[in-house]
Amino acid sequence: MDLEVRNLTVEYTSGDYVVRALDNLSFFASSGELVLLLGPSGSGKTTLLSCLAGILKATSGLVVFGDSAVTDLSGRKLNEYRRNTVGIVFQSFNLVPSLTAVENVDSPLRTGGMSAKQARARALELLERVAMTDRAHHRPGDLSGGQQQRVAIARALGLDPPLLLADEPTAHLDYTQVEVVLRILRGLASPGRVVVVSTHDERIVPLADRVIELTPDLSAARRTKKQNLRAGEVLFEEGSRGGLIYIVNRGEIEIVRRRARGGDDVIATYGPKEYFGELGPLLGFPRAGTARARAASVVTGYTVPEFREMVGADKIATLLGKASRTRRPAGARKRAR
Repeated sequence: MDLEVRNLTVEYTSGDYVVRALDNLSFFASSGELVLLLGPSGSGKTTLLSCLAGILKATSGLVVFGDSAVTDLSGRKLNEYRRNTVGIVFQSFNLVPSLTAVENVDSPLRTGGMSAKQARARALELLERVAMTDRAHHRPGDLSGGQQQRVAIARALGLDPPLLLADEPTAHLDYTQVEVVLRILRGLASPGRVVVVSTHDERIVPLADRVIELTPDLSAARRTKKQNLRAGEVLFEEGSRGGLIYIVNRGEIEIVRRRARGGDDVIATYGPKEYFGELGPLLGFPRAGTARARAASVVTGYTVPEFREMVGADKIATLLGKASRTRRPAGARKRAR
């Protein structure tokens, strides 16, 4: 079965504002592929996995796996999809501390209606598949991080799901453990199954059949270039991704955020010689607000390397250190040097 994501957008409310976690995302993956979702924390990887699993409802767009339009499922059909089609490997393992490895694997099978004998046989078979037979009767506290992750993979494979989702499966592992887990995931991507792995670890890239980068494509960013904006014209939208940082040459730019109950709040304004839009490109995050011209304006866009050279390393360090204080009141000013 193939996987298709088409124009997927996810928005949620944070405080009084609407946040766009995914913005019009599209990709296709064939049966047998290992798909990598690559990006830093906050780039929407877990949000996308939740949509693929049928746990989170998208604001708009479509997820199709095989013959199922996942975004249209509800009630009993959605529960059947989650139970029979999707296996999930969690970043934090989520093993039951009081149960042994084999009990962690066979318990969900017994809960799903399989007999105790069948569930135990299936659990031992899966533990053998991930090279954990010799640790089958050990509890999680007696296992290394890599061993716990292998047990978690075995548990996710209980009903032989055609879609396997792994959320940062190497986040807590050392280099040796990472290699073992990656070999297992690579082997699981075979005809009849799609494996989707979210990570910020670029060591996984060579193993993937398809890489979906949830970060700005800086190589495609335009080099220094002026843009003329009409009054009210939008330069970039909240939740979008881009590789350019802007300086106002003439006019005035306002940054607005959409309120959950409707309407916009102006959270910052920028005039000549002031810069804006720096944190998204510097940190690989989506844009935190929408930039639009309050009057006819001219802005110049700079790539991250150009911006670093222009303002200096010390200024960049200061900006990143203050990243948690980016929601400034309307009228707040910041001058480029």
